[in-house]
Amino acid sequence: MKKIGFLSFGHWSPSPQSGARSAADVLLQSIELAEAAEALGADGAYFRVHHFARQLASPFPLLAAVGARTTRIEIGTAVIDMRYENPLYMAEDAGAADLISRGRLQLGLSRGSPEQVVDGWRYFGFRPGEGETDADMGRRHTQVLLDVLRGEGFAQPNPRPMFPNPPGLLRVEPHADGLRERIWWGAGSNATAVWAAKLGLNLQSSTLKDDETGEPFHIQQAKQIRAYRAAWKEAGHTRNPRVSVSRSIFALMNDQDRMYFGRSGKEQDSIGFIDENTRAIFGRSYAAEPEALIEELRQDEAIAEADTLLLTVPNQLGVAYNAHVLEAILQHVAPALGWR
Repeated sequence: MKKIGFLSFGHWSPSPQSGARSAADVLLQSIELAEAAEALGADGAYFRVHHFARQLASPFPLLAAVGARTTRIEIGTAVIDMRYENPLYMAEDAGAADLISRGRLQLGLSRGSPEQVVDGWRYFGFRPGEGETDADMGRRHTQVLLDVLRGEGFAQPNPRPMFPNPPGLLRVEPHADGLRERIWWGAGSNATAVWAAKLGLNLQSSTLKDDETGEPFHIQQAKQIRAYRAAWKEAGHTRNPRVSVSRSIFALMNDQDRMYFGRSGKEQDSIGFIDENTRAIFGRSYAAEPEALIEELRQDEAIAEADTLLLTVPNQLGVAYNAHVLEAILQHVAPALGWR
């Protein structure tokens, strides 16, 4: 059995060809798609966060709205760039969203990736400390957030407060019990996956990672997952970790599917550079008739290693079409692979 959810980048464009022409469109359609996915039996509704772009950015209002309109499906991010975040304010927002959803929040974080503007986090009021890189700053913000989510008091109360205080040091409110164990780290390398395991974070691995061995993407990703699980065991954590991978997977069920994805040209891994020094490998997409698709997916070692699969969706094609994409995988592909 495998949990299957969708991952939306929340693109919008004023183009007449787009089904999401404004930020309002993409926000409202994201809520509708989460409702549709829950009705179809999917397990998760996840959203990517990008700043200074025509994409989803501020995640917590959306997550809270999805949580209020659904009852079962997990809601989450994949991922929030922690270079841009105030950890204490984030703990308040995350606590509120988790309480509204009654404990269904799955919060994916990362140290960040190349963005739309140069050093965008500085416009948000953040800068690395002396001797830090921006990636170090993102990881530092994460560790502060994790400490706060434990729910222990740390702030000295005012001796003459506006409202009565409970005894002792105060914590950030609202506090959501159990959220600390539902934090994930988006790891782009084997080393950061091991770092996440030592901190007791679940693992999110996307469709790209550092090219560390020259092997096919799914093999490198599977090795990353195994390194993470070994580090988790070595760290002595008592609970079982969760691991997700994301993929672009399309079952070609009709002529519309074949028109959109029948000749995607992305059936092979590709190589690129996400910055001047980091060679990355980008995983292939999958698009085929169900029988062929099932056989191709059987060969993906990383999907086999993961307990959660996030299907990236073309959100600008509209809610109805994306629901069809999810339904095709859930009904015609997942059962044959033992995922359902």
